[in-house]
Amino acid sequence: MSAEPIQTSDVIGLTKVAPFSRRGFMTATAAVTAGYTLAAGPVRADVIKTDTDGLTTGDAKIKVADGEMPGYFARPNGVSNPPVVLVAMEIFGLHEYIKDVTRRLAKLGAFAVAPDYYFRKGTDLTKLTDIQQLLPVVNSKPDAELLSDLDSTVAWANAAHSGALKAGVAFYGPPVDPPNPLWPKSPTQLAPDMKAPVLGLYGEADTGIPVAAVEALKAALAAAEKPAEFKIYPGAPHGFHADYRASYRKEAAEDAWSQMQTWLKKYKVLG
Repeated sequence: MSAEPIQTSDVIGLTKVAPFSRRGFMTATAAVTAGYTLAAGPVRADVIKTDTDGLTTGDAKIKVADGEMPGYFARPNGVSNPPVVLVAMEIFGLHEYIKDVTRRLAKLGAFAVAPDYYFRKGTDLTKLTDIQQLLPVVNSKPDAELLSDLDSTVAWANAAHSGALKAGVAFYGPPVDPPNPLWPKSPTQLAPDMKAPVLGLYGEADTGIPVAAVEALKAALAAAEKPAEFKIYPGAPHGFHADYRASYRKEAAEDAWSQMQTWLKKYKVLG
């Protein structure tokens, strides 16, 4: 999963998706009880729920330069040295969908960890109901601090000895950042510096990430001779993998998950 320092794309993806019926969605009370954030919009009643059979799961306390960062992890039982996969959450906080994704990855044999890298603001993003309350928190996150937090998460998972990131998968991660001194270079600008093979999974109907921007990132990586592949799903909006949202597209989500597995196996992340 990809970190998304551009927060506006998620908001646009939520507010400009096709109209939907309220039938098939949880009540607000049920959504909160189930661990979903109202800031993410209406929550689908038939969300995917991954059990913990064969897994060890729980909350993490990850040492960072200025304290302890909360997180959530899931790892397979009986595996002595599972590959570590970092799950970079959406802007809505460390809620149930993100935790479920870690369990899905653990079922594939990975030690999956989702760090809560917005913790310093002292605000639980999963409890916010107004996007305008949420944006100042996530838009003030410096890239340097985010990368340091991710490094600390890898170290916490006892994988710092690996020495290198083997592969990355971006689920509709924005290729271009808006002007912000905290984000000095966008992913497209960083293409020549990419260290790991990248798989990009995007929706054609994502109103926050134009297909042209995805193609520009693809071209930049190709020009820098970096291994990368991209797949754009026709008619899919932003958040098409988020099975709790109205933006969920089952066929695209399932294919993208399969593409992710193939990519991670290709580069020896998953067995």
